[in-house]
Amino acid sequence: METEVIDYTVNGDSFCGYLAWDENISGKRPGILLVHEWWGHNAFIREQAEKLANCGYRAFAVDMFGAGKQTDDPVEAQSFRDEALKNPVALEARFRTALSLLQQHTLVDSKRIAAQGYCFGGGVVLTMARLGVDLRGAVSFHGALARTTPGQRETIKAEIQVYTGGADTLVPPDQVGHFVTEMQEAGAKFTLVSYPEVLHGFTNPCATERGEKFGLPLAYNREAAEDSWQGTLAFYEKLFS
Repeated sequence: METEVIDYTVNGDSFCGYLAWDENISGKRPGILLVHEWWGHNAFIREQAEKLANCGYRAFAVDMFGAGKQTDDPVEAQSFRDEALKNPVALEARFRTALSLLQQHTLVDSKRIAAQGYCFGGGVVLTMARLGVDLRGAVSFHGALARTTPGQRETIKAEIQVYTGGADTLVPPDQVGHFVTEMQEAGAKFTLVSYPEVLHGFTNPCATERGEKFGLPLAYNREAAEDSWQGTLAFYEKLFS
């Protein structure tokens, strides 16, 4: 395992990403962009990048809030998220800059890039897919499915996978239904998996403790976490073969 902390700027603001790859696998490999939860760029998103690196991918955990902006406080996390979402142009610029960094890396096949995100990051990844950003695939784990501007027919280039909790009150059934309708009307190729009785944040082992501490409807679910991970790996294997 090799890792590299990458500092970069977007429109004068500082950001800090994390690249991971397996040094024993030579040549250009597919790249995966990872977008963090509303807690910010923390140890969890770096661990996910390392897991992908162990599977042979070049994984880049990006920073969408700004260097040093991470927290365990949901009030502060919400302020980070709201600040990022209030300027869609800046949000897109941050994503595209990180995407370019990954595409330009000497170990990455620039034509085989996907993105995956968690919670806030899942919503970001789906937004970029709706905008027609040049991605082969987009994966959302317990991400927001609502949209300001729906995807348009022939705009979405990425094949999409969504994993959501059936008991996730932050992504309720009507939001799931509207997303399915939107994707069908946009002509997108997508898969949506809903896990019965599973709450928001199910991939993150810290979710249960945070939910109990702050009275939030969050909980880790090992079965859903492992199933969604294996589903994602199978998706990438098919996508990049």
